[in-house]
Amino acid sequence: MQFKKITIIRTEIPRDMTTNQQIQLFGGSLGLFNLRDKDKSCFRIFIVLLKNLKKDGMTSDELALKTKLTRGTVVHHLNKLMDSGIVINHRNRYILNVDNIHGLMQRIRKNVNKTLADLDEVAKELDERLGLQ
Repeated sequence: MQFKKITIIRTEIPRDMTTNQQIQLFGGSLGLFNLRDKDKSCFRIFIVLLKNLKKDGMTSDELALKTKLTRGTVVHHLNKLMDSGIVINHRNRYILNVDNIHGLMQRIRKNVNKTLADLDEVAKELDERLGLQ
């Protein structure tokens, strides 16, 4: 799986967090949940998808009903989650594109390392072209 757009935000990890606080920290550190999302819509959608991880996914209407959000809000956040590569649409049902959260971290790490290695090669080439070695 290739992650398309994930923003990594360095966050200090406090001690003694609840499960919801850990999920909020996790998603916030990946740029999924931001301050503009005042009613935590994306977080709520992510939680519902996480709870349905082992099932066949959910439609946007089902997610709207479960989260008490409008379908438009749900679709907006689903698009953001799909842009990141974390959520996929399979047969008009939305599911997380991972088996578990640790697996998600392993995939993100692999993608970030590949991106950094590619950028390292570009940087070397630029240094050569610009005479900066």
